[in-house]
Amino acid sequence: MSATNASTRESLKRTRRCVVKIGSAVLTNSGKGLDRAAVSGWAEQIARLKQQSTECVVVTSGAVAAGMQRLGRTQRPHALHELQAMAAVGQMGLVGLYESVFQGFGLHAAQVLLIHDDFSDRRRYLNARSTLRTLLDYGVIPVVNENDTVATEEFRFGDNDTLAALVTNLIEADLLLIVTDRAGLFNRDPRAHADATLVSDGVAGDPQLLAMAGGSGALGRGGMRTKVLAAEKAARSGAATVIASGQEPDLIARVLAGEPIGTYLRPAQNRVAARKQWLAGHLQVQGRLTLDAGAVKALVAGNKSLLPIGVKGVDGDFQRGEIVSCVDATGREFARGLVNYNADEARRIVGLASDRIESILGYVDEPELIGRENLVLI
Repeated sequence: MSATNASTRESLKRTRRCVVKIGSAVLTNSGKGLDRAAVSGWAEQIARLKQQSTECVVVTSGAVAAGMQRLGRTQRPHALHELQAMAAVGQMGLVGLYESVFQGFGLHAAQVLLIHDDFSDRRRYLNARSTLRTLLDYGVIPVVNENDTVATEEFRFGDNDTLAALVTNLIEADLLLIVTDRAGLFNRDPRAHADATLVSDGVAGDPQLLAMAGGSGALGRGGMRTKVLAAEKAARSGAATVIASGQEPDLIARVLAGEPIGTYLRPAQNRVAARKQWLAGHLQVQGRLTLDAGAVKALVAGNKSLLPIGVKGVDGDFQRGEIVSCVDATGREFARGLVNYNADEARRIVGLASDRIESILGYVDEPELIGRENLVLI
């Protein structure tokens, strides 16, 4: 876990979509309220990123800290209703600031508030995914935060590091960059051990990394431990993670150039293998689609999405976002995927061209019955 494998950072040069998580300590000037200059600096870096055709989603902390500053509080409250009130007050200033600074660089920002249930419920998961990807298609910068004002204790992410990892999975980003007030992960707590050394490179999910992580900070709910766990979650969809200090100048561009900054945690498996494991091994099959020979060939040999025109039959009572089995004319299962329409809607559009979906259903969400990114051969 030293710099011996630092050459793997070369892969970061191919990043085309990233999630940048910015922590409270980096945004709030050590708890003294939102630091406009700092937020503007991050907006400028992201604007330059977009000029290079790299998409970016921002996962931001700072709502509670900003609310504390606005209300003159110096100690973070513990009661859930007080935290929610602080977040409600602070979120107003936080999103307004992001919109203002991004506009200064000719960009629009969009507020996206999420809770844990948005990821555990498959229909809400796909809705969130579609919204974020559409915003990226529009050239908008999604600014994501936990919806603290409505999240109940059992649904809280507990930290925005976890939220950022789930968003990374959601949009299939290549990189999760966690910006913090620390230089990265050290083998020992550098505040207590002068001989502590930075872990430059490692494998996400390595249990030794958790043993090196410490506790949480005063302003945020996370800590180095949550960042290491977030890297493990991000790796499930094949994404790499870099944990680095927000004090590094031009951090985003330098990380994407492969410079040895912070701690680089690479996934143990590539994106295809991680996606296959997730789709094939962790979800229950709720229905079955019987495909014609042309559709089978398109999926197996052509690496294509499944269009309604290639489906001959629909079995089961599934909802949008649930997993269905794809079988050939003999009934042999050869693929599984997350379906974009429920069973009744699927029965109404099978065998038809995608441009007829809207006239049949009254709306169109996706032209595919199953998108390639949500389908795995088995």
